Amino acid sequence: MYPLRSAAVAFLLTFAVAAVASAQPRTVELVGTDDMKFSTSSIEAKPGETLRIVIRSTGQMPKIAMAHNFVLLQPGTDPGSFANEGAMHRGADFIAPGLASRVIAKTPMAGAGETVEATVTVPGPGSYPFVCTFPGHAVAGMQGTLVVR
Repeated sequence: MYPLRSAAVAFLLTFAVAAVASAQPRTVELVGTDDMKFSTSSIEAKPGETLRIVIRSTGQMPKIAMAHNFVLLQPGTDPGSFANEGAMHRGADFIAPGLASRVIAKTPMAGAGETVEATVTVPGPGSYPFVCTFPGHAVAGMQGTLVVR
């Protein structure tokens, strides 16, 4: 009788360890440089997956003149317009207070040599724009899409 109970306990422990391991976030690193581009413009994920988004800024310019962040937006949000609306809101990482409800996840700004991160549970299937909100960066192409399937 005990061998059966031991086998059941071993099975349950194996299942529990696997469940905890699968709950660990997957890290996606994006590098931002002085050329105002993300190192990748497309991220693929599954609904419900946990992503740890890491932004590493490798530029040389001072933070006041060049910094990068990652802002994941609701579907249908135009990243360029969103970023333009926030251009006068430095204290809010260039996110207009009236548009904050369009943000799913965001990092703070990272200056040269800094690394910032955010953890997000991936929403349902669809295409979600992401953008750097530092003024001028979205227009220069520092944006992309999280594709969830």
